[in-house]
Amino acid sequence: MKLNLDLGLRGRSLVTLSDVTDGQMLGLVELAIQAKARKRAGDHLREPLLRGRNICLVFEKSSTRTRCAAMVAARDEGATAEYLGKSDIHFGKKESVEDSARVLGRMFDGIVFRGYAQHTVEVLAERAGVPVWNGLTDEWHPSQILADLQTMKEHYGSLQGLKVVFMGDGRNNVCNSLLVGCAKAGIGVVDCCPPQLAPTPRVMGLARAAAARHGSMVSVCHAPAEAVRGANVIYTDVWVSMGEESQFRERMQLLMPYQVNLQLMEQTGNLSAGRVIFLHCLPAFHNDRTEVTEAIGALEVTEEVFEAPFSKVFDEAENRVHTLKAMMLASLVGES
Repeated sequence: MKLNLDLGLRGRSLVTLSDVTDGQMLGLVELAIQAKARKRAGDHLREPLLRGRNICLVFEKSSTRTRCAAMVAARDEGATAEYLGKSDIHFGKKESVEDSARVLGRMFDGIVFRGYAQHTVEVLAERAGVPVWNGLTDEWHPSQILADLQTMKEHYGSLQGLKVVFMGDGRNNVCNSLLVGCAKAGIGVVDCCPPQLAPTPRVMGLARAAAARHGSMVSVCHAPAEAVRGANVIYTDVWVSMGEESQFRERMQLLMPYQVNLQLMEQTGNLSAGRVIFLHCLPAFHNDRTEVTEAIGALEVTEEVFEAPFSKVFDEAENRVHTLKAMMLASLVGES
């Protein structure tokens, strides 16, 4: 299968979704869909496009999906992938980020970074001399949102005019990127959250500027039943992000009114017509099978919703492979 690599991203990093135009972002989503079909047809085995390339995975934060998706994405197309965990890197301790970036850039063709400070991935991208792809920071998660957009497009066929509602911690990295990514795609998006967890003016400014180009809407709402009316996608994330575990009880009390349950899905008005899906970037606390939830049951989403036919969370998780692959292909073998 022929891939459309003519996105103008050769040699480019992807640190936030603002690094690419609206058309380039949507091009990456389409490239991911093509790469998925290419893999299912086995074309990647006959003609791997990244043969001889070396990809470095620099992970300050542990991961299941991002690590495995990046490994599989690289190896599918013939590249090698080397993993460096927090015990293997010494940013700001034994060695500066700037020096580490220049060393890694001399040895690898591209770097996937997953960590804490947004500044770290920005310095890597500035100094490495090779493409750097943001696999997550405290502020942004662009690779996740590309997978979300891919999942929506696969389900609905088109993105323009959909309505997405994020429920929960409305100023975390996933929500930040979802607001901007949906706006750049012409999707209406509502951030439904407690006032204490609302997005920053800077994030809202970026999202609203993108929405203005497409005539779509970006808003913040604190009333769940009102926010979800007419929604095509209900999205949530864990209530306590990595590094915020001490706030667990406080967040649980604050966010319980924002739990995604069947009643909330029905309040969209689209459930019986099959015009709403549920998304979650995972991991999800949806049952009593984890240490966290064994005593209190579901948190951000109930088991009934998580396991429903309209839940597309595992399609979404699989698509992490294809969107990371699209980023690598566009940066390393695409047109400049």
